This record gives sequence, C-alpha cells and structure tokens, in this order.
Amino acid sequence: MNLLFYNIQTLVQVRSENELLKGEDMKILPCIENAWLYIKDGKIEDFGSMDTYPQHLNIEKIDAQGKLILPTWVDSHTHLVYAGNRESEFVDRIKGLSYEEIASRGGGILNSAKKLQATSEEELFDQSEKRLQEIIAMGTGAVEIKSGYGLNTEAEIKMLRVAKKLEEKYQLPVKKTFLGAHALPPEFKNKKSAYIQHIIDEMLPEIAKNKLADYIDIFCEKGYFDVQDSIQIMQAGKRHGLKSKIHVNQFNSIGGIQAAVENNALSVDHLEVMTKQDIEILKNTSTIPVALPSCSLFLSIPYTPARELINANLALALASDYNPGSTPNGNMNLIVSLACIKMKLTPEEAINASTMNAAYAMEVENQVGSITKGKLANLILTENIPSYSFLPYSFGNNHIKEVYIQGKPQINP
Repeated sequence: MNLLFYNIQTLVQVRSENELLKGEDMKILPCIENAWLYIKDGKIEDFGSMDTYPQHLNIEKIDAQGKLILPTWVDSHTHLVYAGNRESEFVDRIKGLSYEEIASRGGGILNSAKKLQATSEEELFDQSEKRLQEIIAMGTGAVEIKSGYGLNTEAEIKMLRVAKKLEEKYQLPVKKTFLGAHALPPEFKNKKSAYIQHIIDEMLPEIAKNKLADYIDIFCEKGYFDVQDSIQIMQAGKRHGLKSKIHVNQFNSIGGIQAAVENNALSVDHLEVMTKQDIEILKNTSTIPVALPSCSLFLSIPYTPARELINANLALALASDYNPGSTPNGNMNLIVSLACIKMKLTPEEAINASTMNAAYAMEVENQVGSITKGKLANLILTENIPSYSFLPYSFGNNHIKEVYIQGKPQINP
C-alpha cells in the first residue's frame, strides 16, 4: 500500500541507522517537526520536513495536521497465547493471598496449564487472535509470544503453532519463545530433574525440528527453577540454535543474571529485585535488561530500578508481560506511562525503551523500532495532541487515531 502523510506535527523516532541505546543516549529522541512521510509497498520509502514535500507524487495523501506519527510499540515479552482467565485469583490477592501462596494451592501457572491442555487448538487460536487484535489497536506492531502454559509436549507445541499462525495471518514481526520450564507440572511434582530432562530430551528436539521457536526461556526463581537448572536449559537451547531470554530477579536475586550473561542470553526480563552486583554484571555485555512495569502494578511488587540501570550506562527495554496471572493487559501505552510515573523515566527514555531498544530485545531492529528508510511501515498516527510527552502524561486515555501495519490501517480498515 502506498501512502503519503503530510503536515505531520511531529515525526517521532527518526533514525538513519540502528543503534541499541544506552545510558545518556536514551534521553535523545530524534524528531522532525512539520513533516511528511512516504510509504511505498508497505515500507518506509522517504520522509522529510514540509519544505521538501514531494507534491508531484500521485498517490493517496493523508493530512496529519496537529497529529504525531511514531513507530509502533515493540512488545518483546508476552504470554499472549493462553486459555481462559484467572480473575478468581485476582480476587484472592485482594483478600490477602500472595502470588506464591496462590501457586502453592494449585493456582497460578498450573491453573492456566490445566485450562490450556483442555482447550482445542482452534479455540486457543480464536482467543489469542482477539488479544492480538486488541494490542495492535493499542499500537503494538511487533510482539514476542511465549509458550509455558502447556507443560507437556503436545500442549507446548499447540501454543507455539498458534503463535506461528498468528504471525502468518497478521503479517507483523512475531518471535516465538519456548518456555517449557515455567513451572513443574503435577505429574513431576518433587521430580524437577526428571522434568528438566523431559524438556531437553522430548520437548526441545520436537520443537526445534518443526522450527516452532526462535528462543528458549526459563523461570529462574525460588520455588521454580534454580541457577543450575537455568544453565542446563540455556545450554540445551543453544545446542538447538535457540538463544535465551530469561525470566529472572522477579522476587529474588539468586544469581540468574550472571548465568544469563555467561550463556549470552539475549535478554534478562523482570528485574524487579536488583543488587548492585547484578547491575555490575550486566555492564559491557550484550544482554539487554527488560522491565515489565505493569506486572509490578498488578502484583504490588517493586518496580525495576530503571534509573539505576540507565545511570550505569546500560540499555533498557520495556515490555508488557501480557499474561493471565500477573499482567492481564497488553497495553504498551500504559507501559510507557508507568515507566515515566513509577520508574522515573523521561518520555524520551520510555519511548526509546518501547521502540528501538525493544526491537533489539527480540532481534527485529532491521524491521521495526524507528522511522528509518526500508523498515516496515508499522506506524501509530495519534489524535490531535500537543506533544509526544502527552502520551505518558495522559495515562489511561486512548490518543491513537489509527495504527498501520505495513502501511495498511488496522483500527478503521
């Protein structure tokens, strides 16, 4: 689809080349005021200020007077494919039970696994498709989707197949992550070593053979999987060509960050509990810290110490953690607002963390994450708003007029 936007109040996140943004560089958000943007065959063809406007182009034109255009959000950590919901556990938490107490009573991940195993692939696709449509409408134009609510070979494969079908149907970048080590299934209770071996010997070869996953993940946390378990899983994934993206430091710092770095993990995600040593370990590595602020909001746990990470000259990405238990919401606009309100990021840092850096955290930086010639025309067109800072400021309100995926409108097609 060919389009020409003109009179754009501000064209946001304009970059001539890709760069993982660290420390002070996260404060810089390049923009063009009073701009135009040319979309050709679903990609960004050209752009500039209105004094260079290509009036000769005989294609569909859209007047964006008073509006902003920015790249769609990139959500590098979700569990979007799941069955049913867990609103009863939400009520249990209100009544005083902790996340860990609910899990110990058979709730949490095991509850979701039971529902998913009983749900057909067709129904699972239908439920997940609605969620994908919702997050696209809220501005997400690239997404990572994890398994982890199957906990047996058949159900884990079912989840990854659904993620692959969503990718094929919606034509936006989707990365798929195998998270078999999310919790111990009931049949392996008190047999953790046997379950890990089952993941390595049974699940992983089948998933790799069918090219269903891009990454491997593990919930490295007390009561789930320890550091040695994590190393075992990461190394097994590596043998099958899968990089690691690790859940770590959500409730405790137990050495998972060092293990992730030593095994060249692409990202370490959660990081609500960080020590000075954890931050030091991440310096001068290729492993990207990913914060999930809506999980902190929903569970009333600490927020990732984003300022400390950025002040240590580290990169930071933001993601939603969309899942039925701890973050039943995939609204990246809320994530950007929470990062500013609760984690003290500037709007520039929050937008960079949710676009350019998030693209690096799922290795799609050559496709999305900035307004750059040759990238996909996955774009957010805002309503009339005064500035990009208004987006996190006016939290909870929808200021998106239209979302474009490869140049095609999604909300009002």
